[in-house]
Amino acid sequence: MSEKNDGANRDATKRSARERLLVERERQKTRDKRRRTLVVSAAVVGVLGLAAVVGLIAANSGKDGGAGKAGPVVAPSGATGKDALAIRTGKDEAKSTLTVWEDFRCPACKSFEDNYRATVHELEAAGLLKVDYHLVTLIDGNMGGSGSLKAANAAACAQDAGKFAEYHDVLFQNQPQEVDDAYGKNAKLLELAGKVDGLDTPAFRKCVEDGTHNAWVAKSHEAFAAGKFRGTPSVLLDGKDIFADQAHPVTPQKLKEQVEAKAKGVSSPSASPAGGPGTGSKASSRTPSRTPSKSASSGPGER
Repeated sequence: MSEKNDGANRDATKRSARERLLVERERQKTRDKRRRTLVVSAAVVGVLGLAAVVGLIAANSGKDGGAGKAGPVVAPSGATGKDALAIRTGKDEAKSTLTVWEDFRCPACKSFEDNYRATVHELEAAGLLKVDYHLVTLIDGNMGGSGSLKAANAAACAQDAGKFAEYHDVLFQNQPQEVDDAYGKNAKLLELAGKVDGLDTPAFRKCVEDGTHNAWVAKSHEAFAAGKFRGTPSVLLDGKDIFADQAHPVTPQKLKEQVEAKAKGVSSPSASPAGGPGTGSKASSRTPSRTPSKSASSGPGER
């Protein structure tokens, strides 16, 4: 009988030990799970904090776009719009207006120009569309350098000479890599002026070398920042952001259809929903320029 009791006690002791072991294992699992949760949470907070810091640095670095504010604000000849900050191409009587905020160093701006240039020029030539260009220095602020500022000043100098549209296209067609501040050298800008008949004159050279319109460019960039646009390029057709709906952007063909429809006084079936500034990424292209870069054919990236 004694042996049976001893055996029963041993079995009970083993069961108790196993039960304590199971309980301890469950406790350890709970502690491990809690520790993993804390680690993951800390990592997430760290990433969000880093993103906030990086975003703040990017926003601050691009605040003035690198544009110098010294000297008087001298608007180029024929500048229009609020505070004379836009350079217009096309005929004033055109019923449709395309408003474009661009940076000559911005890759997404080049993508937009390469995809839409022919259509825009066709509509301008037909007297159906006018374009108001606003020049921005976003990349200078985000990447360093002065190419955005100096190229914009040179383009304003070309406007003084009545050659803005031609020189504007040449600058985008010959745009250097985003990290290459080639447009920060006046010699490069003067070299490209040679591609536009009649532009490379002593007056144009002096305007470029003196930075005659630098303060005007800085004021244009301030207006861009105040407008809270997503980035460059920001393109609005009669006040509506053509890339507000990323899934259904206004393609060159749709742009043509909408402009022609308005000229005829009818509603275009391809009209995009309204969407203005401040509906997307920071002013990175980004961006740029938060501030990519996506192809303009599917909606330019923000800078």
